[in-house]
Amino acid sequence: MSKIDPTARIEDGAVIGDGVSIGPYCIVGSNVTIGPDCKLHAHVNIGGRTTLGAGCAVFPFASLGMAPQDLGYRDEPTTLDIGEGCIIRESVTMNVGTVKGGGKTRVGKRGFFMAYSHIGHDCLVGDNVIFANSATLGGHCEIGDFVYFGGLSAAHQFVRIGHQAMIGGVSGLRHDVIPYGLASGQFAHLEGMNVVGMRRRGFTHSRLKVVRDFYQQLFHGGGIFAERLQALRPMGSADPAIAEILTFIDNGIKRPLCMAHNNPNKPSERARLEQR
Repeated sequence: MSKIDPTARIEDGAVIGDGVSIGPYCIVGSNVTIGPDCKLHAHVNIGGRTTLGAGCAVFPFASLGMAPQDLGYRDEPTTLDIGEGCIIRESVTMNVGTVKGGGKTRVGKRGFFMAYSHIGHDCLVGDNVIFANSATLGGHCEIGDFVYFGGLSAAHQFVRIGHQAMIGGVSGLRHDVIPYGLASGQFAHLEGMNVVGMRRRGFTHSRLKVVRDFYQQLFHGGGIFAERLQALRPMGSADPAIAEILTFIDNGIKRPLCMAHNNPNKPSERARLEQR
């Protein structure tokens, strides 16, 4: 059975799964579906056409499924879908989509969203992501699986961040970040590959060498980038990660590609540590 505090307000039409716990002063709208075994701690506001997957934990003052921060929104029946097992900490905000953006904001499974992080309208966020405090996505962003997004960082609308990339803290992203990339900076640039994350995901030493050699040739080789990209396409058969990076680059439409500083002889401190 669900446990609902008497001070909570559950509007008619809301669907509450088995084993749900709803704490004091929570508000759940009439078009909300809360999956089994979720816990809303206190002062949580869930509105709009929002679906919360099974086993999620939502902490005080989080606001989920409210109107997007888009001046063109006219109360259309757009949605927010949140996958199972997410941890949504204090004052996190996630908005429903817009008609012009496809009508849906989607957040994957097992995400960890720290306090004050924000998922803008029409974003598509993968599984197993971590958003540190105050990490912010503008509208229409696409975020791959296992992405780590550093605290106080922000992505411009329509930015894509590839699978297993890492974004350093206090970074501003205006450009797409390749899968497995490591990007940081006020106007973020590539600093290398997310080697620590790749090792955690099971990359062997030999695989790391192949992918990093590809990265060095693509972003630090001679000639212009387009020529290097074309010359390196046969390496897509050498490792699935390289094929994924090439596909990601080919699919870019809205934003330019985040590039590396053209000074490979002066790697960042993090890159030097990873190479040990």
